[in-house]
Amino acid sequence: MVAQNKIVPPDPSRLPRHVAIIMDGNGRWARKRGLPRVAGHKVGLESVRAMVKACSAWGIGHLTLYAFSSENWRRPKDEVSFLMQLLRLYLRSEVKELHENRVRLNAIGRLDALPAAALKELERSQALTAKNDGLVLTLALNYGGRQDIVDAARKALALASKGKLKASELDEERFASLLCTHGMPEVDLVIRTSGEMRLSNFLLWQTAYAEVYFTPTYWPDFRQPQLLEALKDFARRERRFGDIAPRSA
Repeated sequence: MVAQNKIVPPDPSRLPRHVAIIMDGNGRWARKRGLPRVAGHKVGLESVRAMVKACSAWGIGHLTLYAFSSENWRRPKDEVSFLMQLLRLYLRSEVKELHENRVRLNAIGRLDALPAAALKELERSQALTAKNDGLVLTLALNYGGRQDIVDAARKALALASKGKLKASELDEERFASLLCTHGMPEVDLVIRTSGEMRLSNFLLWQTAYAEVYFTPTYWPDFRQPQLLEALKDFARRERRFGDIAPRSA
């Protein structure tokens, strides 16, 4: 007998290959409940777990989460410290299950600026899951879309100065290979929670033709049913990539 509340995803042929999520609204979720902001971050981890499980089960190849932006360092020191501790906690508690479910953990951003303990835990988790062939879970940490483009431009200039790259050889494909997302497919669907309607410096190059889905749901409340609604909305859209006739990704 099929369970009445079983969540069934859309047609697999209409699913995005790469979903990127701006996890927003933790602080407001907590404030509405009279709780400290960090309480929202804690509950938000449950939403991360739900997204990883759903994307793994539904055959979505890449899930990228905007975990900590390059601008987030401006937040109160206590909150930043808590977020770094929460990152370590997540990795320690989840990496075994991620590995057992063939999830490969990836990270993008200027990672060297992370606290040493958090970076060590991240590198350990990446090494453990490096050969897995399931969902690629990418954490954007100390990440900014503009800085990613600037870093790629610097790499191009360095190659040119060594005679390894000519100006005529630098096209979009070559430039994309210098971004920290090299080897990953471009983003098909961006989801932003909490009702805000902007990209906030997230994957600016990689989302050039992505579909964008905004929801008023705060991140701690965003679970599989909410993800399913976003995927259904994506499946209904016609993607033209600048052309007249719609085509698949």
